[in-house]
Amino acid sequence: MGLPDESYYREWVERLCEFDRTSASQGEHRAAALIAGELETAGARDVRIEEADVLGNYWWPIGLMTGAAALVGALRSRLPATVIGLLAAIGVADDVRHDNRWFRHMLPGRRPSWNVVAEIGPPDAARTVLVISHHDSAHTGLVFDPRLPRAIARRFPAFWEKQKTTPGVMWGAFWGPLFVAVGALLQMPRLRRAGVFLSAGFTAAMADIGARATVPGANDNATGCAALLGLAHALVAADPPPDTRVVLLSTGSEESNSEGMQGFAKRHFASLPTDSTRVIAIDTIGSPTLLALEGEGMLGIWEYPKDLLAELHAHAERLGIDVSKGLRFRNATDGVIALKAGYSTVSIGSADEFRIPTHYHWPSDTPANVDYGTVVDGARLTEALVRA
Repeated sequence: MGLPDESYYREWVERLCEFDRTSASQGEHRAAALIAGELETAGARDVRIEEADVLGNYWWPIGLMTGAAALVGALRSRLPATVIGLLAAIGVADDVRHDNRWFRHMLPGRRPSWNVVAEIGPPDAARTVLVISHHDSAHTGLVFDPRLPRAIARRFPAFWEKQKTTPGVMWGAFWGPLFVAVGALLQMPRLRRAGVFLSAGFTAAMADIGARATVPGANDNATGCAALLGLAHALVAADPPPDTRVVLLSTGSEESNSEGMQGFAKRHFASLPTDSTRVIAIDTIGSPTLLALEGEGMLGIWEYPKDLLAELHAHAERLGIDVSKGLRFRNATDGVIALKAGYSTVSIGSADEFRIPTHYHWPSDTPANVDYGTVVDGARLTEALVRA
C-alpha cells in the first residue's frame, strides 16, 4: 500500500475548510487536534500538540512601526523623524527577516498557537527528515486581489516572462521609514515625503488586512496538511526508509510570519544536527503546476541548496511530474526558518501559468478551486525525497 488516492486529499482539504482557522485561534487548535488524531490513526509514534507563544498576526507590529514613521515624518520634526524612522526601519527588517523580533515581543496580547509533531522510524536513526506543513489560514486584504498581477502579466507578457523573482511586497514597509529618517537627517523634503507616503500606505494596508476575514485556506495550506497526512499513511504502510527518523510537523501561526515554526525551532533545532537533517516544506500545492523555490525571503533572499534542488527535479522527472524551476519568492514559507538555520532545505509549492499561486489569500481559496492532481503529485514527490 502506497499513498492514498485523490479522494483522501480532497476529503481532508474539505474537512479542514469547514471552520475558521485563524492563526492562534480555537479553530487553529481544532485543526491541530484533527491532524494529530489522523497521524495517530496512520500509526505515527509520539504524536503530540505543542504550544508556541505568539502574537498571532503581522499587521499590528508592521502597521504600528510604519504608522509611527508616517506620523513623525508628517510632523516635520527633524530629530524625532530621524530616530523613530530609523528604529521603525530596523524593526520592520528584524521582523520580516525572522530575526529577534524585539518589537513584536514588546506588544501585548500574546497567546498560544499549536504545532502538531509526530515521528515515524527509529528515534536514534543516523538520518532525520523533517517534513513541514501549516494548518492556519490567512486574513485577506485588498493587496491580495488576484486580478492585478494577472492583468499585468497579460498586458506585458514578455516583461512578465523575464521575471524570475516575485515583487518585494514588503519592501515599502522598510524603505518608507528609512526614507523618513534619511530625509529628515539630511533635510531632503522630497525623500521624507516619499517615506511618509510609503509608510502611510503600508499602515493602511495592514489596517485593511487586520479588519478583514480569514480565508478558507484550501490551497494555502490545507493541501499541504493533506499531503503530510497521506505521507504518514504511506510511510507506515510501506515501511519507512531504513535508518531514517521522519519528523512530521504541521505548524500553527505560519500566517503571522512563521511564529509557530519559530517556536518549533527554539524547542527542537538544538537536537536536530544540521549535517544529518533534511527539511522539506510543503506549502500551497493545489495550483495547476508544482514548483520548487530557488530561494525566498521578504528582505533579502536565502538560496536553497542546488544539490537538493537537482535531486528533487531528478525525482520529478523519474515520476513524470512537471515541476517549475527558477522562481525566487520575496515572501516567506516556514522553510526559510530551517534554511536560515543551516539545514539542507527544499520548499515545494505550486502556481498557475503566470507563476502565481491560485486564490492566494483570497476568499475564493476554497476546496472546489484546488487542483487535486497537483496535490497528489506533491505528495508523491515528497515521499520520493523522504525515501531517497
